[in-house]
Amino acid sequence: MEKFDLIVIGAGPGGYVAAIKATQLGMKTACVDSRGRLGGTCLNIGCIPSKALLQDTHLFHQLQHDSQKRGIKARDIQMDVKQLMKHKTEIVKGLTDGIDLLFKKNKVVRIDGKASFKDAHIVNIETNEGEVKEIYGENIMLATGSQPSCLPHVEVDEKNIVSSTGALNFEDVPESLVVIGGGVIGLELGSVWARLGAKVTVVEYLDGILAGQDDEIRKSVQKSLEKQGISFKLSTKVIGASSIPKGVELTLESAQGGESENLIAQKILVATGRKPYTEGLALEKVNLATDAQGFISVDNHFRTSVSHIYAIGDVIGGSMLAHKAEEEALVAVHQMKGINTHINYAAIPSVVYTWPEVASVGFTAEEANEAGLDISVGKFPFMANSRARAIDDTEGFVKIISHKKTGRLIGCHIFGANAGDLIQEAVLIMEKGGKAEDIAHACHSHPSLGEAMKEAAMAAIDRPIHI
Repeated sequence: MEKFDLIVIGAGPGGYVAAIKATQLGMKTACVDSRGRLGGTCLNIGCIPSKALLQDTHLFHQLQHDSQKRGIKARDIQMDVKQLMKHKTEIVKGLTDGIDLLFKKNKVVRIDGKASFKDAHIVNIETNEGEVKEIYGENIMLATGSQPSCLPHVEVDEKNIVSSTGALNFEDVPESLVVIGGGVIGLELGSVWARLGAKVTVVEYLDGILAGQDDEIRKSVQKSLEKQGISFKLSTKVIGASSIPKGVELTLESAQGGESENLIAQKILVATGRKPYTEGLALEKVNLATDAQGFISVDNHFRTSVSHIYAIGDVIGGSMLAHKAEEEALVAVHQMKGINTHINYAAIPSVVYTWPEVASVGFTAEEANEAGLDISVGKFPFMANSRARAIDDTEGFVKIISHKKTGRLIGCHIFGANAGDLIQEAVLIMEKGGKAEDIAHACHSHPSLGEAMKEAAMAAIDRPIHI
């Protein structure tokens, strides 16, 4: 039986990063994954393909709607959906192949197959080639990720009623699409197909989209998406779905109850969140329990109740973000080697890749007020930013939140072009325990979107210059 210092189960962003770092630190490491392609959900059916589709459809939408005022004469613009999907697939393949090269470079042993516990140190593997083998791990890490959550009365068939996986692979643009869930996944994929001509309706149980985001930004995003042709049914629940010749008929009801109504669409996307994936691991054989939601509990070193078995990423809960899983992987592996590192969950950013983008880190104003913090809020609109005016992407604003007494930066929220890149300045300042004035006093290149960060920070400590 081959023995390893570490066996990583799962080759998503958390798992493959853990495996690479472990070998760099001198550990003999195996990474087991059944998909046959490295990168997990993120690279194969999540972050990367969705961003490829978002980028390509954004360019298409711009040519259709913004080209004339820019002096670009573009006539009879059409989208070849087959080529769109081919381009997406090529991007995914390039990145997953890249991880395979990194495994070879770092001497990670890759095993394609399904893993399950035989006991606390031995892992059974049913390989994708049909063989059965056992390997021994001095340490074992679970990085098995998550899968789409389901609704009890809406059965996903990946044809007419799809999860995010199916919505990434439509062969044609649906005439109509109902998105159940107003979170990140639903709004991003809804945007993709709305730009290509689908009539998109978002049905959300809560009274607003993007739960957990800054209230002002949530409302601004909804107004923006409505201008782009997406309709919203808020405070509404889905109580049934049935197939009809034209697609699917949903039965809806107010979240508070009352009379029902029907909504017909060619396609339905169920985007009601994700749940941890632990199926088939035989956790009971190592007495490793999960909570009521299926998450595995860990300590500050990412150890489970079995001291040499670790878990990271979506499977332990918290924000289900690829970059969070990567950071947890690095901390966990370093801890195995006795190297003391940490992760600052208060400085983990999140991004929604609609257009304009949404990015946030730290406290919202609402959360800070609920916590009884005395805060200063600075805002700056992109309409007053020279670079935004030059590229004609002026929608949105930057919102900086600092502690009034100490000046410490405790939150940043951006709705606007390239928000996902701009947020990193705030992340770095927060990671180092810095202040809003650190952004305000730093020289920012002109003209740049980053100047909106400076001006918002100036507004938080005193007054901005350009409004």
